[in-house]
Amino acid sequence: MSAEREYHGLGVAPGVAIGVAYVRETGGLEVPERKLRKMEVPDEELRLEKAVELARRQIRRLQNRTGNLPGTASEELGFLLDAYQQMLGDSRLVRGAQARIVDERVNAEAAVQHEIASIAETFQAMDDAYIAARFDDIREVGNRIIRNLTRKPLRAFSTAPKGSLVITDQLTPADMAQIDPALIAGAASSLGGAEGHTAIMARALGLPTVLGAPDLMTQIHPGDAVIIDGTVGRVILTPSEKTLRAYQQRRDKLRRESRRLSRLRNLPARSRDGSNFVLHANVDLPMEMPIVAQAGAEGIGLLRSEFLYMNRETLPTEDEQYAIFRDMVEAMQGLPVTIRSLDVGADKPADVITSAFGTTESTTLGLRGIRLALIESDILETQFRAMLRAASHGPVRILLPMVSNTSEVMKARELLQKAAKRLKRRKIAVPDSLPPLGIMIEVPGAALAADALARDSDFFAIGSNDLTMYTLATDRANEHVAHLFNPLHPAVLRLIQFATSAALRARIPISICGEMAGEPRYAALLVGLGLRELSMSPASIPRVKQRIREMDALAAATRANLIMDQTDSGRIATLLDDFNALA
Repeated sequence: MSAEREYHGLGVAPGVAIGVAYVRETGGLEVPERKLRKMEVPDEELRLEKAVELARRQIRRLQNRTGNLPGTASEELGFLLDAYQQMLGDSRLVRGAQARIVDERVNAEAAVQHEIASIAETFQAMDDAYIAARFDDIREVGNRIIRNLTRKPLRAFSTAPKGSLVITDQLTPADMAQIDPALIAGAASSLGGAEGHTAIMARALGLPTVLGAPDLMTQIHPGDAVIIDGTVGRVILTPSEKTLRAYQQRRDKLRRESRRLSRLRNLPARSRDGSNFVLHANVDLPMEMPIVAQAGAEGIGLLRSEFLYMNRETLPTEDEQYAIFRDMVEAMQGLPVTIRSLDVGADKPADVITSAFGTTESTTLGLRGIRLALIESDILETQFRAMLRAASHGPVRILLPMVSNTSEVMKARELLQKAAKRLKRRKIAVPDSLPPLGIMIEVPGAALAADALARDSDFFAIGSNDLTMYTLATDRANEHVAHLFNPLHPAVLRLIQFATSAALRARIPISICGEMAGEPRYAALLVGLGLRELSMSPASIPRVKQRIREMDALAAATRANLIMDQTDSGRIATLLDDFNALA
């Protein structure tokens, strides 16, 4: 028997799967390249056109199959396949490949591959997993066209033995559409990230999945025994008897816990002593909406609107933005939706906006968030008009990112009022009372000036990720200083406390929407500091709700007071963990 081997990647869909390996090698696409004679160009254009049309038919077949997918995965994939169809229309990818055939006189396969590489250059400078995941979608569509041109289709999963685990070098969202959870127990791949559609699909299917596990394909063989731990991101090949027994016990425990958490969906987030809390969801893309409903979120606490501006050559129109916001507001069926205004710049550049500013927007201390939006006020006003129109379909709140002073809030409010007047002149319905206008507390200066900002803001939302980064001057993506990124640092906690106290004094709502909000370990501390509204990834809601229902809010406040007297992060962590252990 082969020795046990362990590989580490990203756990993107929690759970434990045990079975035999179903290995599929997609391999690198070998794309031939040749120069065309002038007379060959029309025929090559036709080849590309036919390959694109075949890809459209393939996507349509997948769309027809989505209704058979379990849970919310049907809607998840539906949104994505609609986007794929758009990319197969009059997109940069297709137009660029067509132009290369004519201008460079290269064959269709090479034209598509060169255009994928050209688009990739746009993304290379963007150190952001969310944006990188959007490029994965473009590459998937491009590779589908190339496979049609080279006539090298991928093997389907329908031949896999029941209970097997898919092991491959790359797993695409379209692959996920062909996976039947009744047949496939889990999946792992060498490539992929936590922010991509494959990861979202895996979570929607409830399929334990690990992505981005290097060297996974080097020693595995079909039929090998495999364990996939999608919670911690571990893949174990040919496990020992001891390891196998331990994971069988863990799998059974996770299944029991999952059943218990699912029963919390319709229960209130109420502590043992009767204090009520509100748990909202953070949303990056429309396709995540089914997961929001499944998690039992009481609203959307942070809808990041920048997805509308990424990877496009023209700005989204008011009507386009309105249609997307309206659908998301209506999907929440009367629950509140907090839409954050455009937050590009730094590690989230949108060339359609930022290219005019050179490198000034490329740093975290540069032109980003509300700073950039107020300079490009026409873009912000267009977005405000779309939000105001969507607010006629359900409760909407508008959130401003990267605010550091009151003048930014006042200028934004003037733009919002101007947008409302323009809509009224066009005879378009606008709510009688404009949506609440709030600010992100993610700059230390905003936290310290929270009393003043509270006078001009309708609500606060603490962004703990950026607040920690700016307070500690630490980029957690930099391996040399990532260990310094600590949300339990006394300075970070004091800024959270200061902002929360200012909001409570001003009697305006305040929430926290960074990663701290979605970590059950921190729930008692945040509750103890006075926060009653937390916004997090949908998957985190059941565990945070469970923690809140286990705790006594008054006892949490007492422990938080003790913690705030401390000056050492280690002592703070000990006091918090000891309190959690008592629950």
